[in-house]
Amino acid sequence: MKIFVTRNIPEKGIRMLEEQYEVEINPYNRVLTKTEILKGVKGKDGLLCLLTDHIDKDLITAEPRLKMIANYAVGYNNIDVQTATIQGIPVSNTPDVLTDTTAEMAWALVFAVSRRLIEGDTFTRSGKFDGWAPMLLLGQDISRKTLGVIGAGRIGTAFALKSKGFDMNVLYVDEKRNKDLERHLHAKNVSLEQCLQESDVISVHVPLNSKTHHLIGEKELKMMKKTALFINTSRGPVVDEDALIHALQNKWIYGAGLDVYEHEPSIPIKLLRLENVVLQPHTASATTETRTNMAIMAAENMIAGLNGGIPPNCVNPEVFKKAI
Repeated sequence: MKIFVTRNIPEKGIRMLEEQYEVEINPYNRVLTKTEILKGVKGKDGLLCLLTDHIDKDLITAEPRLKMIANYAVGYNNIDVQTATIQGIPVSNTPDVLTDTTAEMAWALVFAVSRRLIEGDTFTRSGKFDGWAPMLLLGQDISRKTLGVIGAGRIGTAFALKSKGFDMNVLYVDEKRNKDLERHLHAKNVSLEQCLQESDVISVHVPLNSKTHHLIGEKELKMMKKTALFINTSRGPVVDEDALIHALQNKWIYGAGLDVYEHEPSIPIKLLRLENVVLQPHTASATTETRTNMAIMAAENMIAGLNGGIPPNCVNPEVFKKAI
């Protein structure tokens, strides 16, 4: 059988696939166009794709041989799962393995924003530092403040638990009660409005879907404290980017830390020019260990699916119920 990989991933995952299948990998270090993916998937049994690839109905139905789609990401909003299910094609993702890594990035952004680390680095490198000064680059404390976590799934839970050393008061927003957070942090499950109004640090950890698109907009930003820090490492369209830019420009909030953007990879010039926001290039899971483990997991999912089994991380298990 043959597999098309839309972009090179860590070697361990590729080697696992090459032991059993013929593997073709995107030769370019860039996101492929739809036409290029269509060409690549032609005559293939498996497609290993990335969150940057939009796997729509046309792509899924283009190749009759296609039997398995393995996404190299925890989120899978880039894939038309409904069409894949209708076609009887399992779709998998890579959950858990990047949980702590992404939570750590969210905390890195918290401190980068609160202590103005990027501004301080730029200031120092430019030769402006001429000695300690009592009013130089004043930031904000984090310890004993109120932390608001929007979305208490795997990553949101890991992020919140890491606050224990800072003795924070934790609020979380989720449809389900999180007993781990309540037991270990005495966290409170509250409404989105209460979380936004009372939190000093707000971090978003929700999947992107019809309910969460523009979950944070002008109305929500105006609810936040003027001293609030806003962090997003989930998906860009969860936030109305124009509203966030307006909020930062007009100091409705203290600052923001972003790893994702509404129209990636495009970032508005107005956002790039703001000093009260720290911007990262969607690298929350970018550690050698995590990206390698993601490659291994994606390969394991692919192998299971192509060999007639149920992928360990199948997101549409109804495919197999339908087959039965």
